[in-house]
Amino acid sequence: MKSNVPYKVGLPRWIWEDLHTQEERIAAIKKYMKTSYPHYIVKGVKGREAICYRRDEM
Repeated sequence: MKSNVPYKVGLPRWIWEDLHTQEERIAAIKKYMKTSYPHYIVKGVKGREAICYRRDEM
């Protein structure tokens, strides 16, 4: 049985410290998640965590 429970992935510190515009951060988060967590789909960001769902649970 598949559950639709969200996962929280801590985002790296450099996204918040080195990037200054929201557009830069969004692009960096998308690239980071795609390369590091290709099996997750990002639904949002809360604090410094990406809220995700596994592709096989969608």
